[in-house]
This record gives sequence, C-alpha cells and structure tokens, in this order.
Amino acid sequence: MSDRAALAALGAHFVPAQVAADLARYSPSEVWQQRVRFDHTGRLAQYRPEHELSNASLSSRFVIPADPQWPARLADLGPDCPLGLWVRGHDQLPALTTSAVVVTGNRAASAEATDHARTFAGAIAEAGHTVAASLAYGIDAAAHEAAALMGGRTLAVLPRGLDRAHPHTHAALLSSVTENGGAAVSLYPPGTEASSARLKASAALIAALARAVLLIEALDHPEALHTAEAALTLNRTLLAVPAGDRHRLRREGNARLLAEHAALPYPDPARALALL
Repeated sequence: MSDRAALAALGAHFVPAQVAADLARYSPSEVWQQRVRFDHTGRLAQYRPEHELSNASLSSRFVIPADPQWPARLADLGPDCPLGLWVRGHDQLPALTTSAVVVTGNRAASAEATDHARTFAGAIAEAGHTVAASLAYGIDAAAHEAAALMGGRTLAVLPRGLDRAHPHTHAALLSSVTENGGAAVSLYPPGTEASSARLKASAALIAALARAVLLIEALDHPEALHTAEAALTLNRTLLAVPAGDRHRLRREGNARLLAEHAALPYPDPARALALL
C-alpha cells in the first residue's frame, strides 16, 4: 500500500490528532494496518485504500506532505495538521498560498458589505495577492467573483468533497476557480457532505493557508467568526472593517474584535494593502 493511499484512508476515518503520535513512529501503511487490526467493528477491514483513492482521484488529487505542492503554512496547525488535502488545480497551490488573503463575512450579507467585498477583493487581486474564500453565499462568493473580474486567481476552500460545490448552486463558480488558474481545496474526499463540524475545520484550514484574514461584515456569532477566531489562534493578521452606524448589528463581530484589539481596522482597500 502506498503512503498516499494509507494517508487518504486514515484521513477518511480519523482526525489528524488521533493518529499523529503513531505516524511519528510508524509508516502510514503500518498505522493503517494497526487500525484495521484493532477495529472490532470490521468497518476498516472492508475499506480498500488503493481502490478508494483511485476512484476519488477522478475528481481531485490527494496531496500529501511529501509532495512539492504541500503548503508549508499548514505546519502551524500542529497536531491538527491535515494528513493530506484533496485539491483541484494542485500545481497552482504553492504560488497561490504564498500570498493568500482571506476575504470573508456573513452569508446573508448586506448590499453595502457585498459591495465592500467586491471592492476589497478586486484591489487585493490587482495588487497581486491571491483572494481566498469559501465559495459560500454572500461575502465569500462576491470576493471570488470580483477577483476573477480583475484577472486574479482565487483559492476556494470547501467544507465537503470537491465532486460538488457548496452550496450546490455555485457549481459554475467552483469550475471558474480552476479554469482561471486557481485551486479548490478540501479536507474531505469526494462524496463527503458538508456539516457544522466540517465547516469549522475548513475555516481553520483556510486561515492556515493564508497570510491574513479580512473580515468584511460578521455577526457576533461563532459560525460567523470561525475563520477570524482561527486566524487569531494561528497568529495570522486579522483585519476588520469598522462597524459604523448604518449596519452596526450586522457587524457586531467586527465591533467586538476591534474593541478587544484582536483585529486591526481597515476602512478602505489602500489601508488594508498597506497593512499587508
């Protein structure tokens, strides 16, 4: 069994911290065989790592730490560092992650915030940075679209397998990411559906892949702030648009992070680019 197939199999059944200690002592195939041997349910014994990897590779490539495309920034995740990444456009990954800046915020965003997202993402792309976002409704989708209009390449991180977009209605947007020289990345093999836990893990992944996170508009709610909180944990630069008065309720998360001096204010693209 190849290391790639073994790591893909382990990643499909365990979170990285559950196998990190064993992988420090044994090869990936040995760790997989140990897990199969001690699995009394028989579920792992029925899994065929090489066969599953071959089928999954029809829609995306499984990139592992030994590959030249592996993003060095992921080491900051420590024991939570992924065993591998499912990627479409894997050859672009090193260049994209060198200068990636996340543009994110509310899914149900105000029209003003959506306009801000387009303005900031366009300026970031024009300056030569990669715009990274989750493909979600609202701020993230607007960021992808604006960067593409400027001829910039984007990085999309999805909370599900790359065989389908999330949300499903953004299938054309997902295709455009790779067609325009960008990449789509996931922690999960094709066929895996999104969940709240996968959304949170993907937020930590996108923060780890980037050099900074720009928060356009966010409610003061855990789900709206997953990426911002992950950025703080990973010591990434966190920038937030000031709340203002008109849409203060929609930017309560921004207001709190700025009040706590956890985020830096960036009222306009020029200020954001100067801070970057």
